[in-house]
Amino acid sequence: MLSIDPKEISTGKLHGYLLGAVGPRPIAFASTIDANGAVNLSPFSFFNVYSSNPPIMIFSANRRVRDNTTKHTLENILETKEVVVNIVNYNIVQQVSLSSTEYPKGVNEFEKAGLTMLKSELIKPFRVGESPVQFECKVNEVIALGEEGGAGNLIVCEVVKFHINEAVLDENGQIDQHKIDLVSRMGGNWYSRANLGMFEVPKPLASIGIGIDNIPFDIRNSKVLTGNDLGVLGNVERVPSKEEIEEFVESSIKIRELISADDIAQIHAKAQEMIANNDVVSAWKLLLAK
Repeated sequence: MLSIDPKEISTGKLHGYLLGAVGPRPIAFASTIDANGAVNLSPFSFFNVYSSNPPIMIFSANRRVRDNTTKHTLENILETKEVVVNIVNYNIVQQVSLSSTEYPKGVNEFEKAGLTMLKSELIKPFRVGESPVQFECKVNEVIALGEEGGAGNLIVCEVVKFHINEAVLDENGQIDQHKIDLVSRMGGNWYSRANLGMFEVPKPLASIGIGIDNIPFDIRNSKVLTGNDLGVLGNVERVPSKEEIEEFVESSIKIRELISADDIAQIHAKAQEMIANNDVVSAWKLLLAK
């Protein structure tokens, strides 16, 4: 048995142990807005529901371990005292992961992640249209747990209105746990899919991914590629060069035949297969080949 005094190890190592041991954790996909109207969207896995009357949710926006800075979500909440907590299911998990990239303040993560901004009815922050359940919340209190890197800030949210996609309801009007297909966070790159078990989502690049908004229009509006597929494509640092694409095409007769057939659906289906096999670079090359 390994016995550890938290004060005798680094905060980063302690953080890893905590996240590896305590899970799966539900994800609060938090939408906020600052005093000037700039929107922000970011996921947090230190989250749960704590009361039904009144309906209270709490999530924690921790100070960054590496440099002790605070996140835009926390800064916005301290300014406006409002947040939408969007629930995460499998259909949007790659886009949610992409939104966790630390884009500069003022960058719209809805656009980067290719998600729909829906107006809330009682508060200013926008809802995520693709989320199966969206909770409009007033922030009752923010409780700072410390001043050092890794310290949490408990954001106590009271639900003032919420919205449910009827597609996830059963015949009795209750949320069907198979239809909602929830996902949660575990340690490292691991997630858990409530009805199918564990799967891995590589963390966003240390460098900034291009975002779904920078994917060419014809690819972004594919009838084959899913939001998750686009999330993976948007998480690359750069797209392949013309020379890399030409070399890729010349290296395979099957790829040349596929491109020559000029069947967009088949090309996108092949790219989707490559994405599923974690060959994102080849998927990009195929999608951009002429």
